[in-house]
Amino acid sequence: MTVHQYLIPAVASLPEAADLLAEHRGETALYAGGTELLLLMKEKLLRVRRLIDVKRLPGLGEILAEDGSVVIGATARHRTLERPPVLRAACPIVAAVAQHVANVRVRNVGTVGGNLAFADPHSDLATLFLTLDGTVRLWRPPGQRDVPLADFVRGPYDTARAEDEILTAVRLRPWPTGTVATYVKFGMYERPTLGVALTLTLDAGGEAVGARVAVGCVGPRRQRFPGVGRSSRMAPREAPSAPLPRLARAHPVNTRSLHQHQSRILVGVPDRT
Repeated sequence: MTVHQYLIPAVASLPEAADLLAEHRGETALYAGGTELLLLMKEKLLRVRRLIDVKRLPGLGEILAEDGSVVIGATARHRTLERPPVLRAACPIVAAVAQHVANVRVRNVGTVGGNLAFADPHSDLATLFLTLDGTVRLWRPPGQRDVPLADFVRGPYDTARAEDEILTAVRLRPWPTGTVATYVKFGMYERPTLGVALTLTLDAGGEAVGARVAVGCVGPRRQRFPGVGRSSRMAPREAPSAPLPRLARAHPVNTRSLHQHQSRILVGVPDRT
């Protein structure tokens, strides 16, 4: 199987891509990086006759500050997330985590939009984005809609995106000043099998006044635990005893034992301090 035998020449605009989706309804898929898409096609888990090349659509690869948020275009590559000043200033941990997604080859080709659209449960960025109130932007004529990432993913490889909608961007809301964060993952063969994103917001006296926890890769959907953020205030070195039992609400699927996995820990990254 070669990409070229399926590929429709690159489209020049979103309306043109939408017209092709409508014309070949049920027989096409959008193609940007292809790291997830081509694997599914090779395994015959996805059967399409045409691929619509959207990776060069104007504006879809940009990373911008917008109304106090950061907007990442759908065709922005994982490698691109490591460098933009706007992302490093507003959400530095995103840049740090992006450096450890899969391997260099995947990071150079794979796109943020493709990662989210395929809803693979084993995704570092999607888990982290939950703690940043990630919102997915979907477009189709005559307009667009925004869907919270927590609602967008319904299960493994299942999303709220309609067949004729195009994922154009994800919007992230930076954490308040005084927030520190960490992302911890266990993985095997460069694939995460457990990912935990944790943030703590500290007041001027160094006490934690808010927390966010999201867990991914262990169940059909990554989950955020909003009850953690409502926990009582704690000193910076005090163990957060109350939130931990809530993690039992996650619904893990069977995986190989963790002692066979390697672990990678990203140290706490001060955010907007």
